[in-house]
Amino acid sequence: MTPLSVLDLAPVSSGRSSSQALQESIQLVQRVEELGYERFWVAEHHGMPGIASSAPAVLIAALAARTTRIRVGSGGVMLPNHPPLTVAEQFGTLAGLYPGRIDLGIGRAPGTDQRTAQLLRRGNVDDIPGEIQLVRAFFDGPVEGITAVPAAGNAPEVWLLGSSGYSAQLAGLLGLPFAFAHHFSSEHTLPALELYRSTFRPGVLEQPHSMICASVLVADSYERARELSLPGALAFVKLRQGRPDVMPSPEEAAAHDWTPADRLFAEQRLDKAVLGSPTEVEQQLKELLAQTQVDELMVVTQAHALEDRIRSYELLSALIGGVAVDR
Repeated sequence: MTPLSVLDLAPVSSGRSSSQALQESIQLVQRVEELGYERFWVAEHHGMPGIASSAPAVLIAALAARTTRIRVGSGGVMLPNHPPLTVAEQFGTLAGLYPGRIDLGIGRAPGTDQRTAQLLRRGNVDDIPGEIQLVRAFFDGPVEGITAVPAAGNAPEVWLLGSSGYSAQLAGLLGLPFAFAHHFSSEHTLPALELYRSTFRPGVLEQPHSMICASVLVADSYERARELSLPGALAFVKLRQGRPDVMPSPEEAAAHDWTPADRLFAEQRLDKAVLGSPTEVEQQLKELLAQTQVDELMVVTQAHALEDRIRSYELLSALIGGVAVDR
């Protein structure tokens, strides 16, 4: 059976506050834990009104405190924004508090625009491979006479995240598990996974271990799933135009003054997502797993209302066994 996990952006919907969005993430992790999901990761984004997960380590602590079994982690911590020692201390603290339940997913991009990245005060980081190795080294013990307390001896499970061949190759060369952002870079998924597997050298792992994150929304019908997904597509259109906003409602998205170009972009994005009734989604996921041959599947479900997201995860959880049958 393919392990199934969740990526959450703590979306801020129209008519709701960022505080409410964070509380909804807590409600969501508790429900998906009940449903048997394996991991619950939160993404790091900055300067985006519609995404409240700007501080993954802080949010992870709150999520882990309110659950008992599910693994909680970052999808990911964007290394250009944080000194390796800080990352090691934060995630060593989390791993010490919640042994065996913390994942550290590391990303290479800043997760924001250039101006905001400058305000994060890290500047240009040229040696990402070296910094990844430095983070990992702090979990093993002193580095150049510096001990990261409480990181030493409290290591989380470390993943490398990516949306390109570079990240895939780096994960392979370092012998790390690799998670690919299929939800926004689907055209690069298969080449990246092949590159990861072909360049893999035993390191942390003896064998390659991969996961993809797909955009999935399950509803009673394909038409309803598309309706619920349109707000997320509109939010992405606005982000692409440099004017990020909160998540609109389905009614607000339907009433939006779409340009032909924006409508085409949104439709193309929806066409790359896994949407539909349980039967339709089951077939799409079977095909996706057969194509990618990944070891785990993570899904991100973007919808305006928490109840629609929870309903989608409930319907999806019932498909877990069936989805894996024909891999």
